[in-house]
Amino acid sequence: MKTQKMNRDWIATARTLSQALPYLQRYAGATVVIKFGGNAMGNDEEMASFARDIVLMRHVGVNPVVVHGGGPMINAMLGRLGVESDWVNGKRVTDEATVEVVEMVLSGRVNKRIVQAINAEGGKAVGLSGKDANLITCEQTNPDLGFVGTPSEVDVDVLKALAEDEIIPVIAPLGAGRNGETFNINGDTAAGAIAAALKADRLLLLTDVEGVKNEKGEVLTQMTPQQVRDMTASGVIAGGMIPKTETALAALDGGVRAVVILDGRAPNACLLELYTDHGAGSLIRA
Repeated sequence: MKTQKMNRDWIATARTLSQALPYLQRYAGATVVIKFGGNAMGNDEEMASFARDIVLMRHVGVNPVVVHGGGPMINAMLGRLGVESDWVNGKRVTDEATVEVVEMVLSGRVNKRIVQAINAEGGKAVGLSGKDANLITCEQTNPDLGFVGTPSEVDVDVLKALAEDEIIPVIAPLGAGRNGETFNINGDTAAGAIAAALKADRLLLLTDVEGVKNEKGEVLTQMTPQQVRDMTASGVIAGGMIPKTETALAALDGGVRAVVILDGRAPNACLLELYTDHGAGSLIRA
């Protein structure tokens, strides 16, 4: 019985690979930007699974660009160091002491952990921040919030050079100001700006929910920008989903072909979205 079950599993695997062929052909040479964050970053098994997916994408011809967050790790380090934060309208004020910790955690511990995971699965990954090679130049978002930045210029020459050498960039969401300041950038915002500058085929926003839901709580698998605007105006899209859908609309306006908001906790979420009929999460495109 065990041998028969294994044979059925092999047949199912072969069938899945065969059915994926049109999608493998479709995405060969495509640039896909993936925003990685949330609970999976703290779980070694899920980190390894994510890294395998990214390496597989690279091996079948996709040019993956990983942009990561790290909020929980930043909070933990601030607490450990005794750095107290002020808050304005529910948002942390990033003062000089805080931005130093943010840079240390994002460019150091978090970034290198993802790079190491990808390399351990047979990929070639390099860690960067938006400050490297003038990748992201920022303007201050709001003086009341301190060193929080909004991308104003994105120079993707270094990312194109890495893609030519089949190297996977892993990017911490930090940027440089025009006077040499370091700015912390929302991870989704940084990913959207990079995707737009690359004219990416896909921007995948991995989050902790299944996707965008309608008033009945059902996940919408296909959406247009106008639907997003209407649902936001009516209050159906609310809370933490608003900045994600705003990032999606800005990326589409910037030239990204489609944006997908999907559950990064689901096993092989990126592969399900790119290489199956079913897909994953909510796809937004014109």
